[in-house]
This record gives sequence, C-alpha cells and structure tokens, in this order.
Amino acid sequence: MLGSTYGTFTSDPRRARAVACGNLPAATVHGRAAATGDLDVGGRPLAADVPDLDRFFRPESVAVIGASDAEGRPNTGITRQLVAWAERVGARLHPVHPTRPSVFGTPCFPSVADLPEPIDLAVLLISDPLPVIEELAEAKVKFAVAFASGFAETGAAGALAQQRLAAAVGRSGMRLLGPNTNLNAFERFRDDLEGPAIALITQSGHQGRPVFTLQELGVRLSHWAPTGNEADLETADFLSYFAEQPEVGAIACYVEGLKDGRAFLLAADRAARRGVPVVAVKVGRTETGARTAASHTGKLTGADAVVDAAMRQYGVIRVDGLDELQDTATLLARARPPRADGVVVYSISGGTGAHFADLATEAGLPLPTLSTAKQAELHDWIPHYLNVANPVDNGGHPVGDWRGRKIIDAILADPEVGVLICPITGPFPPMSDKLAEDLVAAAEQTDKLVCVVWGSPLGTEAAYRETLLGSSRVATFRTFANCIGAVRAYLDHHRFTASYRSPFDEAPRAVSPSYRKAQALLRPGQRLSEHAAKQLLRAYGIRVPREQLVTSAAASVRAAGLVGYPVVMKASGTRIAHKTELGLVKVGLTSASQVRDAYRDLTDIARYEDVALDGILVCQMIERGVEMVVGVSPDPLFGPTVTVGLGGVLVEVLRDVAVGVPPFGEEEARRMLSSLRGRALLDGVRGAPPADLDALVEVVLRVQRMALELGDELAELDINPLLVLPRGQGAVALDALAVCH
Repeated sequence: MLGSTYGTFTSDPRRARAVACGNLPAATVHGRAAATGDLDVGGRPLAADVPDLDRFFRPESVAVIGASDAEGRPNTGITRQLVAWAERVGARLHPVHPTRPSVFGTPCFPSVADLPEPIDLAVLLISDPLPVIEELAEAKVKFAVAFASGFAETGAAGALAQQRLAAAVGRSGMRLLGPNTNLNAFERFRDDLEGPAIALITQSGHQGRPVFTLQELGVRLSHWAPTGNEADLETADFLSYFAEQPEVGAIACYVEGLKDGRAFLLAADRAARRGVPVVAVKVGRTETGARTAASHTGKLTGADAVVDAAMRQYGVIRVDGLDELQDTATLLARARPPRADGVVVYSISGGTGAHFADLATEAGLPLPTLSTAKQAELHDWIPHYLNVANPVDNGGHPVGDWRGRKIIDAILADPEVGVLICPITGPFPPMSDKLAEDLVAAAEQTDKLVCVVWGSPLGTEAAYRETLLGSSRVATFRTFANCIGAVRAYLDHHRFTASYRSPFDEAPRAVSPSYRKAQALLRPGQRLSEHAAKQLLRAYGIRVPREQLVTSAAASVRAAGLVGYPVVMKASGTRIAHKTELGLVKVGLTSASQVRDAYRDLTDIARYEDVALDGILVCQMIERGVEMVVGVSPDPLFGPTVTVGLGGVLVEVLRDVAVGVPPFGEEEARRMLSSLRGRALLDGVRGAPPADLDALVEVVLRVQRMALELGDELAELDINPLLVLPRGQGAVALDALAVCH
C-alpha cells in the first residue's frame, strides 16, 4: 500500500478517463468558515473565523510525503525547491518515502508514523492524498498541501473524489491547501525590500506571476496563497488572515470562483474594518469565462451582477486585467491616505494634459480649477499665455531648470490638491530626465500622492528604470488608463473605509413578529396567488391597495363599493403568472354594471384558458406614480439577493436594475437606487412631481428583511409594479408574485 500511496503526484490515467465521462456538478464542497461572534436570523455567522496560518507560512517542521532525488522524476524538482524553501524559513525538513534511505543527503522516513517530531506542514507529492489523511491526523499534523490534480476541475467523478477528500480533512482537524495547487506558496521572496507589502491569493498560479514579478521593480511581496480547488482552505481564509498581518498593505486576488459566498463577505468585511485594500480580478463576466473557470477549478462563478454587488458593498476593488491588478494593488499598498480629493494634471505638453484630463474627468476623478491666486503664483514661472487652471501646462522649458521644482512644490502646497499626476508621453532627456528627478525629490518631501505615467514603449531609459522605479514614494505607471483606474480606486477606497460601517454589525439577530405571520402564509413548494403574495407583503408592513377576493358577480359589486371606484379587477390563482397577456386584468371600472360584466369576462377567459382560480380580486385603482420592481431571488453562492429597478414592462425591456446582497443598510439601498440609469424618473421629469424616495428605500429594506428571515422558505419574490407615489405619499405594491421552497 505504501508503494502506491507515495508514488508520483500525477493523476491516475484510469481515473482521469473515468472523470472525463462525468459532468461538473452544480454545487461545490462547502468550506469550514466558522463564526467567532453572533448568528443572524438565518443562523449564519456575523464574523469571520481567522485561521492561524502562521505555521503554514513559517513552519518549524515540514514533512515531504513522496520525496525524491532521482533524476528525471517530477517529484525531484519539487523536493529540491522545498528543501531550499525550508532552509530559508528555518524549518526542519523530513523526507518520507517507503523505499529511500535518504533524499538529498537527508535521512528519509518510511511512513508518517515514523517521523521523529510533530509536524507543522506536510507536503503531499502523491497521486491520491486521501489514504494519507488519516495517518496525518493521527500524527496531529497541522497543515497539508495536496498538489494532485484529477479532482473537481475534471468533472463529476473528480468532484465526488474531492468531496471525499474534504470530508476526510474535516474529520481530521487538519487544514488542507489544494488539491490541484502548486509551489507558489514556497517561492523565494525578496527580503531586501521595505515598506508595506502585497499579499497575493490566486486560484491559478500562473495568473499570479505578473504580481510576483513586481519585486523586480522594488515592490515588496509578503505571501502567496495558491488556493487551487479549495477542498478546505479557500480564498476567504487567506483573505481574513492577510488582513490581520501588520506588514500587508494590500491584498491582490485572482479569483475564478468563490467556494462560499458568505465566507468571502465576512473576510472582505474584516479587511474593510481594518482598512486593508483588496483588489481582485474575478473571471466569469461572460458565459464563456464562467464555463472556462468551472472547467479549471470546478467552481461556481456566480451571477456576475451579484458578484459585482457583493464586492462593491464590502469595498473590494474589482479590476479586469492582471496589469491593472499590479498597478492598483501597488498604489494602494504604498500610498498614504489622501490629504484632499483634488487631482491636478501637470505636463510638458498642453495636448498631453488636455488628453489626460479628458480621460480622467470621464472616469470620475475630481479635477478642481486652481484658485486665481494659485494660478497667479504658477505664472511666476510659466508663461502667461499657457493654461494653468488644471491641467497645468508648463510649455516645456521651465522643467529644464530651477523653475521645474518650484512649480511642482507650488501645486502640492495647494490644500485642495491631494494627487499630482504627471504624464510623460515620451523620453526627451533635456526635459523628461530633469522632470523625473524633480518629481521624485518633491515626492520625498510631501505626504501627498505623486503619480507619473511613463509612456515610452521601451522602458529601458535611466529616468524610468533608475529614477522613477528607484523611488518608493512616486507611483509610476505605463498607461493612462491604469493610472486613472488606480487613482480612482485609491480615492474611492479611502472614502469607503473612512465611513465604513459593517453591515454585519447591524444585521438582525432575532426574527421579527412579521416572520411568524409570514410563516402561516407560506405554502412549501408552491407559488402563491397574487392575493396571498400581497398578504405576505402586508405581514412585513409593505403597503398594498385596498382589495377584496370575491367568488361571485354580486360579491364583486359589493366589494367595488367598499374599495371605492374606480377599481381594477384581476384573476387570482396560484398558476397565473402573466395575467395581462391572457386578458385577465380589467382596469378603470367605474360602475356596478362594468364590474359585473368584468367578473363574467374574467371567469369565462379563465375557463377557456383552463386556468384555475381562487377568486377575482377587486382592487383600488392607483394611477399616479413611478413604476418600480423590487424582488428577492436566490444566488447559489450568496443566498437570497435583493433587486430593485424600473418596473412594469420596462423591467424586461431596459433591464435597469441594481442588486444588493443582504445584509445591507439604508445607505446601500440609496446607492442602489442612484446607480439606476432611469434614476431621474424618481426625481420627477416633464412636470411630474418627485417620487417618495424614502418610501421606496423603506420597501427595499423591508424586502431585505424578508430575504434574511425567509431565505430558506421563500424561493422568489417579485413586486412588479411597486408604484412609488409623489413625495410624502408612500409606495404601493400593485402586484406580487411569490414562490416558496
């Protein structure tokens, strides 16, 4: 058994062929994120469990299971790298192999049971790690790394194998990195660099290479966690841990899929509380990207709009490219908090300044006009015919002499200025070299951010390689877009953390009285009729029209008199989804005869269409307002989510909606509304009065409460339209659909 267990770490080809015939399962193995605090109304944790990973990254003792020094074997190169790494971190390394007396001159042990001391970290260079887990558990090993592939990334059979591995690890009390991971955690990190560091998390090791290479540009890296398939340890675990490390200035992530949405939110919340910026590339924006990610790591990528919302709510900065990940993480790790939000663009060329300023303004960077006094001061050194309002055009010549530094210092002295950006589109040594030197010298003397865009395609110039990259105070970029994106993220991050209040601190811990009322209305596995769905809304304090459910023409006339003319009449039944299309809605009825006729028409149509009715609704008619949609829908990663947007027929035509991931507060609800393209409708257009925005926000928050309390029982909720009346008059749910689990 030992011979087969401690063989090469490559996959068994027979298992690989069997896995190839399967399909990727819809769900993945759940993580072990635990709560260190309270639980919310759904029994979910409200605080992240921070794993103690010190002994993973800095172990005192390491066992290499399947170690080899035979030339030509895959395990040999890995063993050699682990030997060098253990020496660097000061760990004692113990090779384990049943047939080798020694490996690279170090005594080798035949089994885990024979190891001479307790082991902090076991590295498994074997094809099937499962049989060794129990041995490691008996030896009380703290951490293990499994490199083997052939698990959830390969299909259904591999996913089952990964589930068995995860279950065994869960029983063992040990923590596992992998499977399908690599050696990135054991890379050689430069120890001669100072300042705040970037900690790196990747699910694909190769995608982390550009960030790791930043060390060659003088940027410090402290950790690299290649999470692989995340059978146990996941992105959220490392995110929580890195957020607590004093040397970490920013966390850079490459994420293909999230294993546990709740765990990720809790980890991001921990980073936000501590003000540690998190920058992430998250693939899966497109169907193709999502499909490819699933085939790589066997994960759900999640609906991209929900992922976007979740990251935004907790301050995670989402970028698209690895170059953006490098630049944004570097700036956020190294730059001090801004003293002001104002951005000034300073350039040799008026054309360069205008171009950059145009792009920066479009991206939302604040470019304030410099004061008259400041402009007059700048004109002491810059010709009066040049613009110095912002952008500042120096005309070129002043940068070549003593005036250049004076100009830079004067701009940075302005209390409205927090960021100075100088785009240098190409090297012209009489000017560009002196300008670079002045910018670096000024940056060393100020607590404000100085950015340079070095536009030369070569990147070999001394002004770039030595002067700019030699400074830890100047943020140097190669493209306009990356500079603008990073500066925007920098300003946004510090605004966000300055006012951050954790949604988990305000999340309800106990169910409301509404929950008991709602439970009595739910019908497991069924869709509720409109009437029943509105009763559910009423239980949570959401206003609905006056209405009565009737089963005869005479009763409909009496109901209309009680409700008050004009009325709307609608068929009500559990199987009716689109009443208007079937002609099962009558509006603007103003007399008893019209009500009787409408009752007969509606019941006749229902019989013809073979639609079962529980009655006819006679409803108060409310006309004036803005039609919105508010709903709850499930997400496989984050659970129930709340959607708000333009309602009525516009919801299907424009798809102008915003998504929120509970829990969230009033501020986030208002931000969701402000992000809508049709937001101006709520402010009043073409003579219409402003809508009751406060009432709409209140409905969103009440629907969120429903999502939190009924998440396991309510599969879907759709209020469409929610009519938002003029300011001070509230909002009314005119129609609703609810589906129970």
